[in-house]
Amino acid sequence: MHVTLIGLGCGDMETITAAAQRALSRAEGIFGSRRLLEALPPSGAQRVAAVQPEEIRDHLIHAGWAESCVILSGDTGFYSGAKRLLPVLAAAGFTTTVLPGISSLQVFSARLKRSWQDWRLCSAHGVAVDPVAEVCHGKPAFFLTGGSLTPAELCRQLTEAGLGGLQVTVGEDLSGEGERISHGTAENMAERTFSSLSVLLAEAAPRPPRRTPGLPDEAFLRGKVPMTKQEIRSAILTKLAVTPQDICWDVGAGTGSVSVELALQGRSVWAVERQAEACELIRKNRAKFSAWNLHLQEGTAPEACETLPAPDAVFVGGSGRRLQEILTLVVRRNPKARICVSAIALETLQEAVRCLEGLGYRADVTQISVSRGKSVGQLHLLLAQNPVFLITGEPV
Repeated sequence: MHVTLIGLGCGDMETITAAAQRALSRAEGIFGSRRLLEALPPSGAQRVAAVQPEEIRDHLIHAGWAESCVILSGDTGFYSGAKRLLPVLAAAGFTTTVLPGISSLQVFSARLKRSWQDWRLCSAHGVAVDPVAEVCHGKPAFFLTGGSLTPAELCRQLTEAGLGGLQVTVGEDLSGEGERISHGTAENMAERTFSSLSVLLAEAAPRPPRRTPGLPDEAFLRGKVPMTKQEIRSAILTKLAVTPQDICWDVGAGTGSVSVELALQGRSVWAVERQAEACELIRKNRAKFSAWNLHLQEGTAPEACETLPAPDAVFVGGSGRRLQEILTLVVRRNPKARICVSAIALETLQEAVRCLEGLGYRADVTQISVSRGKSVGQLHLLLAQNPVFLITGEPV
């Protein structure tokens, strides 16, 4: 028994391949969603409205058809149900053929007369996605939308992050009678209602040129709030080994200098800070460095961290004498989180080591002493900065 999986594209029968049309003409049974089945021309094949892999498998076994087809929206290789269906059919002993279709991505880019090869491709169709993080990679971001994450909702999230002026384009009912292409800003699109069959293209958010961690101290606005110095920040990012997919916490964020550095390297960052003056500086530094994926969480840790997404990497620059509680929460949210604590007092150093080891982590201690040159007349002197301890923890 043979099953052909067919990408039906946007449902326009004129755009499916000749191979797909031949497979459909030979099929004794055709599976798919009701919407897609209704788009097919009349034929002698039995039509079964089913999309779940196990349901399709069981019906095929019972029917015993020699040739059958499963029609899928879009392309079989682009966020398609084919990914789940193929191993289920293989395990049941069916042979399969996969025929691709023209996806909404391809139709949309053709309508815009733009190449899509450099776009970031994201699905917001029934899965969580962070549009702010996606537009911060220096490329336009394309979203398949669906469920609660409509184009308007994605644009609302962009607007709340300060990206209301970002240019976006929405494609509705592509290849259908009601096809419509709309251009505008994220702020304007957030107020509109779109078809349930829509895609969204958001242009790349403005960002500073990518560089290694360790921005100059003078680049930050700091007021009278203590700030982690350039050399220490660079070491923190190295210790945490932040990747572009990481969710990060900066607890006791101060001016937000470490938060900004994390945001320029990671997926998204939550800066936790309780002092009003420091929170205002974080907002200003966020805007200055276009760190749109930096979220300010005002409040005292660990309570302010309870509702944050589980972190991959955590820096604790200030704990308010509640280090044990903060680290316990981090490990509870993600037992594999990478942790770095900074300390200038020996007591904090000892407490950090004790807490990490008590939580099943291996504590690694690094002491960094930095001296900076200063010209005095014709002489050049080295002025020592306060030594800083970095206590890094990784699960044993």
